[in-house]
Amino acid sequence: MTKDPSDRRKITRALLSVSDKTRIVDFAKHLTKHKVKILSTGGTFKALKSSGVPVEDVATHTAFPEIMNGRVKTLHPKIHGGILADRNDENHLLSMRRQGILPIDMVVVNLYPFVQVVRSGASLNDCIETIDIGGPSMIRSAAKNYAYVTAVTGADQYGAIIEEMGALDGCLGAKTRRSLALKAFNHTAQYDAHIATWMSAQTGEVFPETLFAIGRRKTLLSHGENPHQKAGLYVTDSASIGACTAKKMQGKALSYNNINDANAAFHTVCEHLQPTCAIIKHASPCGVATAIDAQKAFKGAFSCDTSSAFGGVVAFNCPVSAAAAAEITKIFVEVIIAPKFHRDALHVLRKFPNIRVLETGSAVNLREGAVEQRWIDGGILMQSRDSANIVRDSLTVVTKRQPTERELENLLFANKVSKHAKSNAIIYARNLRTVGIGQGQPSRLQSAKFGAEQSTRFLGTQESVVASDAFFPFKDALEVCIDAGATAVIQPGGSKNDNTIIKTADDAGVAMVLTHKRCFKH
Repeated sequence: MTKDPSDRRKITRALLSVSDKTRIVDFAKHLTKHKVKILSTGGTFKALKSSGVPVEDVATHTAFPEIMNGRVKTLHPKIHGGILADRNDENHLLSMRRQGILPIDMVVVNLYPFVQVVRSGASLNDCIETIDIGGPSMIRSAAKNYAYVTAVTGADQYGAIIEEMGALDGCLGAKTRRSLALKAFNHTAQYDAHIATWMSAQTGEVFPETLFAIGRRKTLLSHGENPHQKAGLYVTDSASIGACTAKKMQGKALSYNNINDANAAFHTVCEHLQPTCAIIKHASPCGVATAIDAQKAFKGAFSCDTSSAFGGVVAFNCPVSAAAAAEITKIFVEVIIAPKFHRDALHVLRKFPNIRVLETGSAVNLREGAVEQRWIDGGILMQSRDSANIVRDSLTVVTKRQPTERELENLLFANKVSKHAKSNAIIYARNLRTVGIGQGQPSRLQSAKFGAEQSTRFLGTQESVVASDAFFPFKDALEVCIDAGATAVIQPGGSKNDNTIIKTADDAGVAMVLTHKRCFKH
């Protein structure tokens, strides 16, 4: 009958073999204070021996040399038998005695740096050689047999182990062994997922047959979408620069909505090359503007809808100055996210300690993104990111009147904003700032009306341009835009009623250009 694994277990022999040798010598010295015998291999053996730590080479322990350039060294019955043996099973103990297998009570292993080697641009062969075989095998063996064996997979675990062994006279408790076993299995699963994802990429597959989501918890969040919901933030190894990777400079604990809105806001501004500010509410823009600096960009974005901006998330694609920070703090905002905050800007913001300040380090070129994912019940939706870069040369003028240079500039600006507004999106813009935003409505007609009506409370839509994220199915929505004062329109085209739409623009003297690319966002 198996003995209760909650018993404390004395550590008498440990195998140490690590690629990351951070603090390994210090850890080994603490083990020897408890009379733990140490086995080791390769570079770890040399590091321990040169530091005066009593250590036995694995090849000596197994009486079998490393072969095949180190590919085979720990894959031996005297290693895995010593790790896997059930110390309460007489048959296991008999096998150990007959084969001269000594028990191994602790395995300290971290794996070849496969991810780092791949990211360095190494050759295919070098990447293959960095796929660890013996390491994962030992870790999994130790984790499986956590009733008797401790699996240690990171230098961040050494301190707690040393403390507990000191308190328990060289022993470790079941709770610790079980916790470390879970971390060990997570560690090897993540490692294997990296390898599988990399090998899929070698075939050029954008949508592999099997999808692995590899992420580490960065923080627990204050709450989910609503206060009664729990939430956490996980960052994937493939995460692009943005809300997930940003450094929090100050502020209250982040919530699920804070992160979601900050992500949407940062993606919105990163569409633009010139200094741009976006104010986001509920993951949708309520004001976007481009200007010569962050302060003027914020003032432009805020002027679009001074009501909805209250309690919003503010994003920039440029450094935030003290002047911009002072302008922002005139209203209540939840989050500010930007590539950089000048020191004097942070000084201004410290007077408002509840504002969450996220610094990304740099802006991100969204056109370089490969894929994006959305989790739904029972599955994951995956698509290539909408990286379409609409420029002047890609536009087709379909009306009698050509747009002016100023109109073209505003049309391209408004089209970029439309990519980040909820469909059906109608964006009214003037002087490189939004003046009215209609979005998230069941029909394009309703969006056109809403954007125009909302604008009458603030900037008005006279002499504006309009961007539509998809074609106009009927002329009614376009007529609303024209009646609201729009002088030029940008839209994908492709409706069976395109001729009617174009004639409506011509009859009103409105210029129209086609992008030939829809940009829905749900």
